[in-house]
Amino acid sequence: MTGTARPTQSQARRAPAALPGDRGPDQALTGADRPSATWPRRLSRLAGWLINKTAVHAQRLTTEVFAAAGSRRYHYALLASLEEFGPSSQASLGRRCGFDRSDVAVMVNELAQAGYLERTQDPADRRRNIIALTPAGQARLAELDQLVDASQDELLAPLSARERDELVRLLTLVLDHQAALHGLHGDGSRPWKH
Repeated sequence: MTGTARPTQSQARRAPAALPGDRGPDQALTGADRPSATWPRRLSRLAGWLINKTAVHAQRLTTEVFAAAGSRRYHYALLASLEEFGPSSQASLGRRCGFDRSDVAVMVNELAQAGYLERTQDPADRRRNIIALTPAGQARLAELDQLVDASQDELLAPLSARERDELVRLLTLVLDHQAALHGLHGDGSRPWKH
């Protein structure tokens, strides 16, 4: 055995397979060493193709991060919404996060059972529940924020802070445009409208 340290189980699981010419995780591949160099040029120039391919990695990273923390992406979305906008009905919460109303009930149940949310009856409409963040939910959101930041750093490693901000700005512009035309899920629905 050499004097080099063995990778932890987490590092070994997350380490990508070595590619020809790989110079390590801190150096971007260039030229023919890039996986994208194997695609037809027509595809390599399509923003939609690149967004889809990148989304696969974004989803993988966030799924891994949340699973390791015993959480899910939708938990983070609901907690973040309640922290930013305050107590809300389940219907409003679902619209704000782009989730189906029936799914939100299950999501809220999971978070309430963990002590991160509380339900109270809406005094203006006794048929509705108001969902609020608990102190434990605030603490959980802070933990998840750190994990999300780390996964974003990993996903966007080759970009500078300015490039990351510009990427987010441009993606938001495209998403808002398409959602205004075709709905958030491409089905014509506009759940953000009340």
